[in-house]
Amino acid sequence: MCGIAGIFNISPYSDVPLEHKVKKMLALIRHRGPDESGMYLGENIAIGNVRLSIIDLKSGQQPLSDDSGNFWIVYNGEIFNYTELREHILKKGIRLKTHCDTEVVVQMYALYGAECLQYFNGQFSFCIWDKKNKECFLARDRVGILPLFYSYDKNVFSFCSEIKGLLASGFTKRGLNHESLAQVFTFWTTIAPHTPFENIFQLPPGCFMRINDAGTQIEKYWEADFSIQKDSASRSITDILSEYKELLKDAVKIRLRADVPVGAYLSGGLDSTVTTSLIHEINPEVLNTFSIGFEDAVYDETKYQMEAAGYLNTRHHAFKCTQYDISNYFEKTIWHTEFPTLRTSPTPMYLLSEKVRESNIKVVITGEGADEYLAGYDIFKEAKIRQFWANQPASTFRPKLLSKLYSYLPIIRDAGPTALKLFFGYKLNDTSNPFYSHLLRWHNTSRNKIYFADDILQKLTGYDPLNLLYSKLPANITDWSTLGKAQYLESTIFMSGYLLSSQGDRMLMANSVEGRYPFLDHRVIEFCNKLPDNLKLNGLNEKYLLKKMSEGLIPESIRKRVKQPYRSPVPESFLNFSRSEYVLDVLSSVNINSFGLFNPLKVNALIAKMNKQKDVSEVDQMALTAIISTQLLYKMFIVDKAGINVNHLENLRIIHEEQVA
Repeated sequence: MCGIAGIFNISPYSDVPLEHKVKKMLALIRHRGPDESGMYLGENIAIGNVRLSIIDLKSGQQPLSDDSGNFWIVYNGEIFNYTELREHILKKGIRLKTHCDTEVVVQMYALYGAECLQYFNGQFSFCIWDKKNKECFLARDRVGILPLFYSYDKNVFSFCSEIKGLLASGFTKRGLNHESLAQVFTFWTTIAPHTPFENIFQLPPGCFMRINDAGTQIEKYWEADFSIQKDSASRSITDILSEYKELLKDAVKIRLRADVPVGAYLSGGLDSTVTTSLIHEINPEVLNTFSIGFEDAVYDETKYQMEAAGYLNTRHHAFKCTQYDISNYFEKTIWHTEFPTLRTSPTPMYLLSEKVRESNIKVVITGEGADEYLAGYDIFKEAKIRQFWANQPASTFRPKLLSKLYSYLPIIRDAGPTALKLFFGYKLNDTSNPFYSHLLRWHNTSRNKIYFADDILQKLTGYDPLNLLYSKLPANITDWSTLGKAQYLESTIFMSGYLLSSQGDRMLMANSVEGRYPFLDHRVIEFCNKLPDNLKLNGLNEKYLLKKMSEGLIPESIRKRVKQPYRSPVPESFLNFSRSEYVLDVLSSVNINSFGLFNPLKVNALIAKMNKQKDVSEVDQMALTAIISTQLLYKMFIVDKAGINVNHLENLRIIHEEQVA
């Protein structure tokens, strides 16, 4: 994978120093592509790329054109079926000058325009410059694995793989958007196209964008559909299992295509153990696997990681993440996420990718996506239990199922019926609401908006992020099952906006590592979405189909184990380390007052409360992490203007438009 950036000066008479600006943008995202860099420079256009070489190491340099020389591309990602598409292009008599997927993308666009996206199986974001029509075409993969941000101000359109590049371009005023912060403090992320920053947007997953002198146009080319399939129930479980394994195995197989070694994450859970097992089936050579453990047994899964590695005979690399590590690296984490986070979980993932890079591995296969599309998360079970409880809301027995579900949280595990009703009874009977599965989570998260500064709270009076979300729902969502609605919300908001971004791409690419996700192959997603609910969540048995499929492939202890959510320590990381000077700095009353984001009295009261309590609630942990990360974001990018003086970019290859005209 790579990083891309560019500026299109739609007003040809204005003076915009394109080369200097784009060079600065690329320099700031050099971690995404440390191997090479290039720029296409025209009178009113400059597009550039920093490259992480994975395929066709010798001749895959960017920017790159189609055979006519009219279309020029900068590209971030992988098209895993590029070999087959390459043959498709050659059969049309078109000569290709490289063996890389980048040329396949631009040539397919030359042939089919926006329809080319329907041919691609991959993860990508790219920009294609059409010289003849003076138009930029940008696109992002179906589920948002790879980022693409843009700004459009005073007829200057700029884009970049990361927000910091847009801020460095100087075309947008630096500031945080308060409504976007309210979204983060509700959903854990913003709702696309919004970002935490003023006048900086993201191209939503599954969308493409055209920019020309008529303005900008965004269209959706793919959306997950969770409609109930009436004919799927008639198929035998044997046939379904066979087709699912064949699809998933092929998804793994094409993701092993690379001209560099490929490793795998091995968390000790079902998903990563299955993908590693399939890799072992396809290529029985010793595989490098990587895992992270924790000092605190509550978070640690080392036992299962080592068991899986031994069973599959991998060359395993394991390390322990300490509370000090999280404290020490959280500041760097926020530099890369460019979003506030409500969990410290991205930091261990940053450290894990660092270990991968130290082992000279550029690509890892990982297991994200199975939980979303095969109903693996507790939130799906919680919705089912709450709906069951809503049939008899006075029952004291039914809410006890929730204490069993969250047995890893002492405050819930040990709660009595009254406490459970107070906590889980929020809008219990609102079962027809399309947000029913997530209303409780969002309500609890949004309670932390009380820490906003008084003037921000006043500005947000009457603003409800859920109204924005209502306007973006699919027209037929009311026909979906409760599980289907929950899966849609989880995959389009939490997965795309947080899991694949703050905890995924940004932590991998911070150390120049590419992640690949077999469960997010669109063929696998579309297959899972057509399954009956009981093949995903069977009673309260999550990922039923995957568990059935994995019989004999992985250790039974892992196949049958209770899912352990990936979590990492919060109060221990921030409140027990006086050496974390940045925490003291951003939480100081001086900075809280001067930044104007939070109420210092309420923040100080939260810290005092957490220092006294032995068991800190999940809501308070989220509040502390959100406050620290938002303060860090503001300090780095608004106050300190991070990256404004970064210009260094060695060996930049520039292609001048007039030389290739």
